[in-house]
Amino acid sequence: MGIVVQKYGGTSVGTADRIHKVAERIIRYKNEGHQMIVVVSAMGKSTDVLVDLAKELHTNPPAREMDMLLATGEQVTIALLSMALQNRGYEAVSMTGWQAGITTEPIHGRARIHQIDNDRIKQELEQGRIVIVAGFQGASNTGEITTLGRGGSDTTAVALAASLQAECCEIYTDVSGVFTADPRIAPCAQKLDRISYDEMLELATLGAGVLHPRSVETAKKYQVKLIVRSSFTDEEGTIVEEESNMETGKVVSGIAHDTSVASITVIGMPVKVGMLSNLFKTLAISGINVDIIIQSTYHDKANNISFTTSTEDLPRAIQTLHAYQEDLGFESVEYEDDLAKVSIVGAGMITNPGVAADMFSHLSEQNILIRMVSTSDIKVSCVIPRDQISLAVSTLHRSFGLDVQEAVVHG
Repeated sequence: MGIVVQKYGGTSVGTADRIHKVAERIIRYKNEGHQMIVVVSAMGKSTDVLVDLAKELHTNPPAREMDMLLATGEQVTIALLSMALQNRGYEAVSMTGWQAGITTEPIHGRARIHQIDNDRIKQELEQGRIVIVAGFQGASNTGEITTLGRGGSDTTAVALAASLQAECCEIYTDVSGVFTADPRIAPCAQKLDRISYDEMLELATLGAGVLHPRSVETAKKYQVKLIVRSSFTDEEGTIVEEESNMETGKVVSGIAHDTSVASITVIGMPVKVGMLSNLFKTLAISGINVDIIIQSTYHDKANNISFTTSTEDLPRAIQTLHAYQEDLGFESVEYEDDLAKVSIVGAGMITNPGVAADMFSHLSEQNILIRMVSTSDIKVSCVIPRDQISLAVSTLHRSFGLDVQEAVVHG
């Protein structure tokens, strides 16, 4: 048997008892003949504790020192899990990201992996050891410790699986797989046995928190077989694979939602070449991520530009726009911070016209006001009032046949 990479999130390793249970699961795989690489996150909410502590000492903690601080969370977990395995008589070795050969770009807080020198990991595997790697971290070419940002441990695990051509990469979390919607909002949501890389990437990007988009991108690029499973049960999880390997009659595979949506309207932008480029370059330089964009022109003299961003980025976006108002030449700015986004995702939309129209119809029947719309080949997203998100998710989940096993074909 070959290499298996497993990743355990913070909830899965949140206590000594849970670390013991993770160790027992790893040993079962080891006894089946697999070479084991295990990536772990920091225990429970320990990262949040470190962030809060830093903010008590500095109003705006330096990014380099934050990486130095936050990287210690995973280092605690790898040592403890290695101890738990050694106590059971199994050879295990813990490694930080840089010890595991993970080199990143020289950016603090959100670095991307450039390459992995896996020679040391291979040597440890050849000696029969279980390799425990700290997720979420690496080092730049200049030796600076870096972290990979939100979802970084998922990305670490998938990147290692790709580098070592592992049989699969199992992502263990506190849910049993990928569901057709958030079960807290749609109680009839079902766990999917399989989902395509493209569908999973859309769901992850649109708010489904079970996998981070960067990890799915990496898995698709290198054809890593991903399995999302619960660390608390032995239930079969969800396999993420190429759509061509799947057979499904479903037009819509899942419903995603995001309740942290704000819209900004820049009023009276001058009509001239390069206007949009100047506006969004200014926002990008300030680190503002923009999603849906709508442009409307009146009297051939001025444009109104509306776009969505996260509620987290809203204050910085407004501040940036006010600071560059004279340079950009617009009249004023308006914003709303009480919006949400609901999305339907499914590879079947490509060959089934009319799905967007059905979505709009289902929402209008519930008197849900659609403020903005965005589409791609396999998704349709609607920005709606935040207080209507639960109704929207449950309505679409039911209307597109996801409450039952049989798929309902629309269009």
